[in-house]
Amino acid sequence: MPTLSSKRQITLPKVLCDRLNLKPGDCFSICEHKGEITLMKMIDGSGWGVLRHLNAKDVCSDEESLLDALENPQV
Repeated sequence: MPTLSSKRQITLPKVLCDRLNLKPGDCFSICEHKGEITLMKMIDGSGWGVLRHLNAKDVCSDEESLLDALENPQV
C-alpha cells in the first residue's frame, strides 16, 4: 500500500505505472473533493482546440479586460 513520505511523496506501484504508461516526469492534475484525492495524468496537447469555437470580439482592449477582471473577480 502506498504511503505518504516525510517529503509528502507517494510511490505508485510499478504494476500500475506499467498498465497506465506512467513515466518519471509525467505531470498530473490533483483534485480533492469531500476528502478524496484524484490524480489525472496531463497529456500534452489534450486541451488543444477545446475553446476554438469561441471567437474573440474587439469590444475592449486587453487592458480594459484586465481592469474589469480585477474590479469584478469571479470567485
